[in-house]
Amino acid sequence: MALRLGDIAPDFTAQSTEGTIHFYEWLGNSWGMIFSHPADFTPVCTTELGRTASLKSEFEKRGVKVIAVSVDPLESHSEWIKDINETQQTTVNFPMIADQDRQVAELYDMIHPNASEKATVRSVFVIGPDKKVKLTLTYPASTGRNFNEILRVIDSLQLTANYQVATPADWQAGEDCIVVPAVSTEDAIKKFPKGVTIVKPYLRTTPQPNL
Repeated sequence: MALRLGDIAPDFTAQSTEGTIHFYEWLGNSWGMIFSHPADFTPVCTTELGRTASLKSEFEKRGVKVIAVSVDPLESHSEWIKDINETQQTTVNFPMIADQDRQVAELYDMIHPNASEKATVRSVFVIGPDKKVKLTLTYPASTGRNFNEILRVIDSLQLTANYQVATPADWQAGEDCIVVPAVSTEDAIKKFPKGVTIVKPYLRTTPQPNL
């Protein structure tokens, strides 16, 4: 059964390029991102893993731990990392799970039988410190993932987890937010001292509260 938003992310133990991973223990109280790849030595995924490595400081700034998964063996991962580092001018700096028995892929419903009975689809799961799934994305094999968008969503998730706001279409960190409907205008004015703009009774904006 597919994981849905708000579900508890399954725990697992797996071998990785950085040793044995006990997922919950590895994640601790951090946010996490698991992202899967159909196979090693695939061109689009090579660029994605390189891009993720180059964004290490951005993920760290947000307190997000990153882990990749593929059903290929550990030895293959190690050889692929050499190619990634060479072609993407970076250094892979996060663990890659060798999921040969498909344990993780099946726990997270990453196998797409309509496409392949073996290969994992290209999924993204963002998991909160409460171990709940906060975001799911699945991309086709031909389209590289947009990691700037993933970071943007993480910014929104972390903001809206702590303040009674939502983020509008195309929102970027630093821009105005929407006051959630559960907060009355009277309470919003008290809660958000930077000001509340009433566009419509149901559409009220306020400057990003954590800046």
